[in-house]
Order: sequence, then structure tokens, then C-alpha cells
Amino acid sequence: MHTVAGKEWTKLLVLFWTVVMAAERLANIPQVDITPDGVFKYVLIRVRSSEKGDDSSIDIVRGYAWANYHADIYERVATELEKGGGVDCECLGGGRIKHDSQAKKLHVYGYSMGFGRANHSITTEKLKIRYPSYEVTWADEGY
Repeated sequence: MHTVAGKEWTKLLVLFWTVVMAAERLANIPQVDITPDGVFKYVLIRVRSSEKGDDSSIDIVRGYAWANYHADIYERVATELEKGGGVDCECLGGGRIKHDSQAKKLHVYGYSMGFGRANHSITTEKLKIRYPSYEVTWADEGY
């Protein structure tokens, strides 16, 4: 009986360590990464721990002027994050961001033909944290 308790304790410690490492990995992913100026496509991505027993996740915003399609952003970001192991990605939707760095304004709007409309209120909350001195707005209108 003492051996079984020892094995169970070891399993518990391994699970605890796995969850701690996964949470640290998620915490190190920047929640926002966007082009510094202009109008561009963006996607809202949910990054989940893929470790057994860990259901932690974060939502991240990625928007880049180089992307012709929303899928270009998602595929590049998901591939990069997932290659390190321990996480899975899901695209929650997309839209566009108008970033005026001179006026310190960000406007989120539109939708992705392939992924649908992201929840712009979640996106704007994350942008407000990343850009606290900016005016950040959103609308469901526009493409």
C-alpha cells in the first residue's frame, strides 16, 4: 500500500509540474502583436494547453499588413506556436484593424470570409491593455 501511495504521489507531482509549465508557456505568449500603422487584417486566436489535465487557454490578437488573407496570419502564427509543443490553436474569427499611431487610435471592424467575425469586444479589450494611451473603438460594420 505504501508503494501505491508513492506512485500516486509521483503522478500527482508530474501532473502539477505539467500544468505549471503549460501555464508559464501560455503566460509568455504576447496577447497582442500587430503592424505598427495602417489598415490590415487580423485574427483572434485561442491558444490552449494540450497537456493532459490542463484546460488553460488564452486568446491572442494577431494582425499584419503583409497578409493577403486572414488564413495567412492564422497559419503562420499557429504553426509557430504549435511547433514548440504543448499548445493547440483555434481561430475564433477575424476582421480588420485601422491603426493610426500618430493620432493614437485603433479601430476594429469587419469580418473574415473564411473564419467569420471575431468578437471585436474581446479584441478591443486586449488592444486597450497593450495600448493604454490609445483611443480604441470597434464596429461590426464594414469588411
